[in-house]
Amino acid sequence: MAKRLRGSTSRPGQRPPLQRRSIAGARPASPTTRPPSTALTPGEEARAGDLEARIVAAERANEEPVRTRRERIASVSDEVGRVRTGSIAIRAAEEYGYVSRDVRRIGAIGGSLLAILIGLWVVVQATGIGPR
Repeated sequence: MAKRLRGSTSRPGQRPPLQRRSIAGARPASPTTRPPSTALTPGEEARAGDLEARIVAAERANEEPVRTRRERIASVSDEVGRVRTGSIAIRAAEEYGYVSRDVRRIGAIGGSLLAILIGLWVVVQATGIGPR
């Protein structure tokens, strides 16, 4: 724990209170001082337009991946059929594609192993190799 200083009005870890000037102590504006102009020069307007165009371009670039993901999800849901709008249902529809491909691969590998075993059995029976 931090040690407190004598005479301080703030606790450790906190900012000291702001020193504000009262309105009575403020200096009045001199009559020769004009308020700042709110009108922009043409150069400032051009710079502001350029900055705004950059900001809009950056926002569009940031929205592009989200938009393409939404389009991809929409195309998957159209292929599968009507899917509820919940994100779990959309993810499940995407997973069914992976599952069906995996089942086909497992079937192909299992079928090829079975064909190899039958082929070996035929060779062993035809040649007479093995125990009699």
